[in-house]
Amino acid sequence: MNENATATVESSDGTYAQAIKARMHDWAAGEPVEVGGTDNGPTPYELLLSALGACTSITLEMYAARKGWPLDKVHVTLEHSKEERAGENDGKPVDMIDRNVRLEGALDDDQRAKLIEIAEKCPVHRTLTNQININTLLG
Repeated sequence: MNENATATVESSDGTYAQAIKARMHDWAAGEPVEVGGTDNGPTPYELLLSALGACTSITLEMYAARKGWPLDKVHVTLEHSKEERAGENDGKPVDMIDRNVRLEGALDDDQRAKLIEIAEKCPVHRTLTNQININTLLG
């Protein structure tokens, strides 16, 4: 997986509509109509979830291929929420991501358990659970 990634995002036609480009790929992001957007693409949180899901699936496919395991298909369903937890995070809501992984193939229980362990090690998972420094510069 490429560890040095770049993307360009700019305002597009429509309220909160965004045009995104990475390498030769173009797609859109935005906000749903109920919050004033034009619903021209996934929300930023949906994009974040899709990045984690794609990385999880790719990582599991790569690992199973290296091991020669009979993994036929990976399904990853993700949900983001904010939870308030008494006595934690100075009373601020905590971001939660629930990731449900379903594996298809003639895998035994040990192989399935190992793949779930490996899911915790995908690069995007590690980035999201590590300290992240974001430098914002005015261009």
